Amino acid sequence: MSEDPMRVAVLGGGSFGTALASIAADNGAEVRQWLRDPELAAQINLEHRNGRYLPDYAINPSVVASTDMAEVLQGAGLVLVAIPSKAFRDVVRQARPWLHADQILVSTTKGIQEDGFKLMSRILEEETGFTHVGVISGPNLASEIAQKQLTATVVASDDPETRTRVQTALGCDYFRVYASNDRHGVELGGALKNIYAIAAGMAAALGMGENTRSMLMTRALAEMSRFAVDQGANPMTFLGLAGVGDLIVTCSSNLSRNYRVGYALGEGRTLDEAVEALGQVAEGVNTVRLVRDKAREDGVYMPLAEGLYQVLFEGVPARDMARMLMLGEQSSDVEFILSREDVQQAHRDSGVQDG
Repeated sequence: MSEDPMRVAVLGGGSFGTALASIAADNGAEVRQWLRDPELAAQINLEHRNGRYLPDYAINPSVVASTDMAEVLQGAGLVLVAIPSKAFRDVVRQARPWLHADQILVSTTKGIQEDGFKLMSRILEEETGFTHVGVISGPNLASEIAQKQLTATVVASDDPETRTRVQTALGCDYFRVYASNDRHGVELGGALKNIYAIAAGMAAALGMGENTRSMLMTRALAEMSRFAVDQGANPMTFLGLAGVGDLIVTCSSNLSRNYRVGYALGEGRTLDEAVEALGQVAEGVNTVRLVRDKAREDGVYMPLAEGLYQVLFEGVPARDMARMLMLGEQSSDVEFILSREDVQQAHRDSGVQDG
């Protein structure tokens, strides 16, 4: 006698949440998707299409969309929370009466809450007190997943059951799910890379070449891992899909929202004009400010984040920022092999001035 199918709830009607809902349904799960917009929910149910975010994607017809949170969460063993960071806590609070400790809660959101500098899985823990908590992150452009292009992601959790259930629910022949126990590092990688996608878009708009892109991405990886280690993450996580993998795709593709914002800034548009032209949330804009302030508070050297902050919020032209970065200190390449402090000390001993 076969087991009952897994029941999966997806909270959020954006592109990634919609793609994951359809994948889980393709894998035989009973899937319900919660959306705020009744018209969009009706379209998913009637046309099996999300015209706002993935208009050309044929959603598995068994996915049931609803604006009724209780209906969506009833009997769900796995709950995927795909809500932008600004609304994340409010939606989890709204869902809380229908959540229970046996459920697996997984965030797919790559962002940071300003108050307390908290990642989304921390919010899940605070609002529920549950132990089956995880995150999904990686090089996952939703439009390519919708086209069933070969894609890989990471599920990270201290809890083996969470990792296994997510791999079972979402792993298929075009979407591979790899496991990690460094939830903090995987989640930070997903949030931090958005910053550098803005920088990569700016560099492309300014006509900078492949050498520049390579330098930018490599120094971004160094900056990401430096910050993450200060926050308690494992630097080796950044050699994986949630680190260098996500950084490559988001810094190389005009499908990335953050890249497109950066490109508009490089063309000379204001931040408001760039965000308005995008028409969707670009998590990296807010992340730049939060990470720059946190880095200053903790004394972490992050020249790229600092430079981007000046372009986004202080009106410094993008070309001037790029020039300033090239005049900064020439320090170590991989800090976990040769520390920045050792290079600085060698410069002092030799009487060399940085820059």
